[in-house]
Amino acid sequence: MSGKTIKYAGKDIPLLFSVDVCVAGGGPSGTAAAVSAGRNGARTVLIERGVALGGLAVLGCVYPFMDTHAPDSDTPYVTEVKDRLRRHGIEPFDGVTRQTWHNPETLTLIYDEMCEESGVEILYQTVLVDTIRSDHRITAAVVQTIAGLAAIQAKTFIDATGDAYLARSAGVPHERGYEKTGNNQPLSFRFEMGGIDVERLYRHVAVELDEDWCKSKPPYFEIAEAMHRKQRYKLEALMAKGVETGEITQEEAEYMQAYTIIGKNGVMSMNCPELPVRFSATDPVSYSKAVSFGRKMMHHIASYLIRHLPGFEHAFISREAAMLGARESWRIRGKYYLVEDDYHSQSRFHDAVCRTAWFIDAHGEKVSEKLPQGGFYEIPYRSLVTNEIENLIVAGRCISASFILQASMRIQPTCMSIGEAAGIAAAWGITHKFEANEVRWEDIPATDRSYVSVEA
Repeated sequence: MSGKTIKYAGKDIPLLFSVDVCVAGGGPSGTAAAVSAGRNGARTVLIERGVALGGLAVLGCVYPFMDTHAPDSDTPYVTEVKDRLRRHGIEPFDGVTRQTWHNPETLTLIYDEMCEESGVEILYQTVLVDTIRSDHRITAAVVQTIAGLAAIQAKTFIDATGDAYLARSAGVPHERGYEKTGNNQPLSFRFEMGGIDVERLYRHVAVELDEDWCKSKPPYFEIAEAMHRKQRYKLEALMAKGVETGEITQEEAEYMQAYTIIGKNGVMSMNCPELPVRFSATDPVSYSKAVSFGRKMMHHIASYLIRHLPGFEHAFISREAAMLGARESWRIRGKYYLVEDDYHSQSRFHDAVCRTAWFIDAHGEKVSEKLPQGGFYEIPYRSLVTNEIENLIVAGRCISASFILQASMRIQPTCMSIGEAAGIAAAWGITHKFEANEVRWEDIPATDRSYVSVEA
């Protein structure tokens, strides 16, 4: 505590920190931004509303990290996270796919270590409430801490909330949902199940049912079915039978997926239930109803699998996510607005901060074909900054992009790379006396950038 106060809503609230960089949101993008800013000499504070860094990868049970499908897409931060997993005894590579099989508890420990080594101050159980503006700058973030309201002053702010909350509170133009329907992508309420006989499950699915789409083998094993997708899965028959008998609903049977968790023997991360699209990621009442509805779906699915899926006979729900899985909510309108044509045209940018080729994966709306082998598009720094607020950078899934394009760039490795670039740009701008929205990523020395465009 600095001992100073600032005026907010007619009262004096304590000023917790006055720093170079304040990052809101400790998910994959925010943690990367904070670590990168700290490593580049910026005094940095990271605000996290929970008690663990990692966002959906840790608190939301979103596992594993999907592969970008783009060649050489791992930026230095992503590579380091994988290396640190190995040093902690978690091998992220299954030998077949390019997914990153992490371990939630190990991952959040790694993030703590990286922040400590980078000099980042973490504020846990701290919720962003509001921003204080002066002309075209944010002067302070107002937060709710365990002690009450407080303020954080910074030269540059990074919005990694996933919901563009910091940007929205500062008056940045934004949008939400699909432009044609207004719907968000469906929410999910993921959970973990323990007590699973993975070898028995593997024999049943891979041998007895002759399901061959999952190329990896235990301890790296995945099961799935998705009735709304073109690809057909052998487990669809099991889930369809549950609908016929009335044990589960069609909504519960529509989508089921599960992955073994490395380092947690007999435990699988359940990528389900996927909640009906009538529940909104941007309406607080609807979101809250989704939690209760999703929990019922979770228990129905778990009970059905225990009764009918070989290997699950002695299984149980061991953990439920501490947050719903929001694939998309709000997105800013920045200096550059990424659209679907950028995906299909494989756009390149001089100020690109990363590359990806993850397919357009808009649950409930559109799932596109993958780009050709070796193809990719780039994400420009201009999609992270706005004309309205000079000292703001937005990182993660809520950057400036259309609903359809966002469905491709939203996966966690891409969000990490975006956050890494945001932290570097914030620190570089402060050192060289440029506002964040005036920084030209391509003018930062190539040796200091996390990514250099193929067009640069």
